[in-house]
Amino acid sequence: MSLVELGRYARNEAHIIVGRLAAEGIDAITLDGNASIADGSYFLIPVRVMVDDDDLSAASRLVGGAA
Repeated sequence: MSLVELGRYARNEAHIIVGRLAAEGIDAITLDGNASIADGSYFLIPVRVMVDDDDLSAASRLVGGAA
């Protein structure tokens, strides 16, 4: 298993995408969601959604990408 980046999204959108992928049986995680939480700028930092490289095409189709 090798994680690849599906995309970078606003914090709330990233968590919605992870839930949508989970509903379709695709495991996904978010990275950078708590970056800079101490200084209050975490809403400005994109959150990466990561999926297994074998799931990238299917995940991309579900979120409207082209991979």
